[in-house]
Amino acid sequence: MECSVLKLNKLADYATVVLSAMAGAPARVSNGPLLAAETHLPAPTVAKILKRLARVGLLESTRGLHGGYRLARDPADISIADIVRAVEGPIALTDCATHGSGCTLSRDCRSRASFRLIDSAIQRALEAVTLDQMAQPAAHEVPVRLSDAIRSQPRS
Repeated sequence: MECSVLKLNKLADYATVVLSAMAGAPARVSNGPLLAAETHLPAPTVAKILKRLARVGLLESTRGLHGGYRLARDPADISIADIVRAVEGPIALTDCATHGSGCTLSRDCRSRASFRLIDSAIQRALEAVTLDQMAQPAAHEVPVRLSDAIRSQPRS
């Protein structure tokens, strides 16, 4: 039997890996080659991620001989949702769950409201997990269960 998997794209996954490495020493200025070696990711991919994260304000960049990137905020103040949005854009399970998707079926669709409910629960779960938690070596419990997040969502 084939398994269907809901997953982040590789760039969001790699961005989380890079930022988790940086969260171990949040004040340290790191450059692309150093982070690529530390995370075992391709240097061009790390460079692309660093530029994108700096553009949205999750990283600060400095130029010069000892330049590089460092976290713009404390790792406890950066959620996984922040990282995913920075790399992928709005979080949505389906295109129709976002406003203005242009779907021709949206007027008669019975699933749209439910997908918005699910998207909201996923967003809250990703917002509940911080970069600081991701950087910890020990396993930890996710502070929000999706079932609780869905039940607490008002129906529209």
